[in-house]
Amino acid sequence: FPLIVYVSFSHICLPPTTMGRKFFVGGNWKCNGTVESVKALIAGLNAGTTPGPEKVDVVVAPIYIHIPLVKETLRPDFKVAAQDIHFQKSGAFTGAISPFQLVDMGIEWTLLGHSERRSLFGDTDEIIAKKTALALEAGLSIIACIGETLDERKAGKTLDVCITQLDAYKSVVKDWSKIVIAYEPVWAIGTGVTASPEQAQEVHAGIREYLTKISPSVADSTRILYAGSVTARTAAELASKP
Repeated sequence: FPLIVYVSFSHICLPPTTMGRKFFVGGNWKCNGTVESVKALIAGLNAGTTPGPEKVDVVVAPIYIHIPLVKETLRPDFKVAAQDIHFQKSGAFTGAISPFQLVDMGIEWTLLGHSERRSLFGDTDEIIAKKTALALEAGLSIIACIGETLDERKAGKTLDVCITQLDAYKSVVKDWSKIVIAYEPVWAIGTGVTASPEQAQEVHAGIREYLTKISPSVADSTRILYAGSVTARTAAELASKP
C-alpha cells in the first residue's frame, strides 16, 4: 500500500545547514488505495505530530479520483499533490488532467518527471519541460523528480543523468521557489533497497553545485529531497544530512 513514512517529526534533529530551508516530507501513493484504506491512512496522518507548518511542509500525492476525499479530510497544515499533469490547458485529451483544473480544485502541488512516468509512459525530458512550464503558469508548485537507473550508476553516470534531467526543468523555470527537487535513484524505488545517507548526500551535493550555475541564492534556498524507498527506520538518518 502507499509508500509513506510515519515519523514523529518533532524528534528529528535538523542539521544547522538546513535550518534556512524548511524541512519537506512527501508521500507518493502511486496507483494504490481504496476509499476505505485512504480514510484509514488519513486518520493516521491527522493523528501525527509535527513541529508545525512553519518548520515542515508535508505533502501527499493520492490518485486523481481520491484527491477530493483527501483534500476534504486531511488536516489543513498538510497539502495534497497530483502525481502528474498534462501539458495542455484543456481540449480533446481523453484521460488527461490540466494543472489549471487542479488549481481550480485548490490543489497547490504536483509531482513531475517521476521515473515511472519516464519509463512506463514515455515522458521525455522535452515533455517534462512542457508540463513544468504549464504547471508554473497555472500556479502550482512542483516536486521535480530526477534519478539514475542501476546500470547508469554502475557506469558512473549518476550525476550526468541527473544534470541532463535538471536541464529540462531549468529550461523553463524562472521562479525556483516553486520547485522542490526529489532525487529518486530508480534502483531504490519499491525495491526495499535504500541509498546510504552518504550516497544520497554525494548526489545532493552535486545537484546543489549545479544550482550554483543558476545563482548562489537558488543553490542555497532550493530544497533537495531523497526520494528512494524511505522507511521509518531510515528516515531519521537521511534527514540528518544537509
